[in-house]
This record gives sequence, structure tokens and C-alpha cells, in this order.
Amino acid sequence: MMMGTDWRKRSVVVTGATRGIGRGIAELFARRGAAVVVTGRDEAVARKVADEIACIGGGRVLGLGADLRDPEAIETMAAEAEGHHGHVDVLCANAGIFPEKPLREMTAGDVDDVLAVNLRGSVLTVKAFLPAMERAGHGRIVLTSSITGPTTGYAGWTHYGASKAGQLGFLRGAALELAPAGITVNAVLPGNIRTEGLADLGEEYLRRMTAAIPLGRLGEAADIAHAALFLASDEAAFITGQTLTVDGGQTLPESLEAFTPASR
Repeated sequence: MMMGTDWRKRSVVVTGATRGIGRGIAELFARRGAAVVVTGRDEAVARKVADEIACIGGGRVLGLGADLRDPEAIETMAAEAEGHHGHVDVLCANAGIFPEKPLREMTAGDVDDVLAVNLRGSVLTVKAFLPAMERAGHGRIVLTSSITGPTTGYAGWTHYGASKAGQLGFLRGAALELAPAGITVNAVLPGNIRTEGLADLGEEYLRRMTAAIPLGRLGEAADIAHAALFLASDEAAFITGQTLTVDGGQTLPESLEAFTPASR
């Protein structure tokens, strides 16, 4: 009989894990018994969140600070994570920013900031953790992309959409390069997930987004966390270079008129 993944033997790094989806991912892995590294731009906040997660997840949680715009900080983070837990089996490259800015008002600096964190940061984070995974002889990399960019568009987030679509181009090439080392690379594409960042957009935005979701609710961080857990598991060992959309069916209808009264 096939046994499930023994997470007590796994070490997991989650970037951008001090809030929202990243924190949800880190909490789930910790609850399953994995050793977890929580990273965020503010080291003090990362340590505080790590302590909070340790209280609910069994204790083996480390908080590290790293600004993904800084390549040296990424390399230091990777070395500290491996040094603390002895190995790294799973990398959830989740960190990202999504400032709104109309295209006509966008500056080169606006574009650079989003691409530096969301796209370049993802690429350099994966690169930094490769030696640890290669030493272990296996690895799971899970990117947090988005439906915005790869599947849909949204006015005001053109630079964000470009960064998230770019992640998937990187994913496919990386999956091919890393397959011989036993390392898989996949991505979760969240729809509208109830997080602090989404709440900041206001009640009217939340109402309109909920109305566009066939399942009738916004997603929760746990919905994305369970998708990441699967892609990081032994059971997903034969899956690489793929994307998993978790959006409550949001990208299915061609318009709100496609909803039938019976489906609402």
C-alpha cells in the first residue's frame, strides 16, 4: 500500500510568508510536521511569524529576513536555511508585490520594482536553492503565480500580469533543466484569495470579485496551501512543468451572463 509523504522528514522554505498566502502555506506545512523556514523582507516580522507558527505546528520553524531585490540577500537566506535544518527539500517561491498603477502613469521604476521581486526574485531564489536540492538528490519547487497575466488581464496591473506570465516561461525551462536532478518545478495560479492585500482594495472590489466566482466565495489562503502541499509531495513526483489553477471557477465563464440561475 502506498504511504503518504512523511513531512517530518522534509524541510520547507516559503518566501513571502509573513502574511497572506505565504503564511497559509507555511502554517499548513508546519501542521503536517515539516521543518519550515519563513522568510520576509522584514526579519523581525519573519521571526515573530515563525514563533507564532511554531506554536501551532510543532516547533521547527525559523524566521529569516531577505529582500528578494538583493541577490546577495537571497544567497545568504539559502545558506542559512540549509545550515539550520541541514537540508532543503521544498521551496515555495511565493513572495510577490502587486501595486496598482495605470499604464499611462507607469514609470520605469514601477516596472523594475515589480519585475525585480516577482520575476527576477523568483528566478534567483530558485537558483540559490539548487545546490541544497542537488546535494539531497531530489527537490520540489512550487511557484505562486496568478491567473492575472497567464490567463486573464486586469486594468492597472499590467506590470504585475507581465511578471506572473514571465514566471511560467521560467518554470517550463527550469523544469526541463532540473528534471535529471530529480527536482520538479510547478506553479499554483490563485484567483482572488481573501488576504490582507485583497482587503486593502475595498468592500466594493471584494463584492464584485465574489460575484464573478462560480463557487460563490473568495478563496482562502488554505486553498492555495493545499495545492502547494500536493505539488510538493511524494505523490506528485511525476508532475513537473505544470500549473494548477485554484480560482473557484473564476476563469471558466466568458461573462457574468454565462452563469445560469441554477448555478448561482
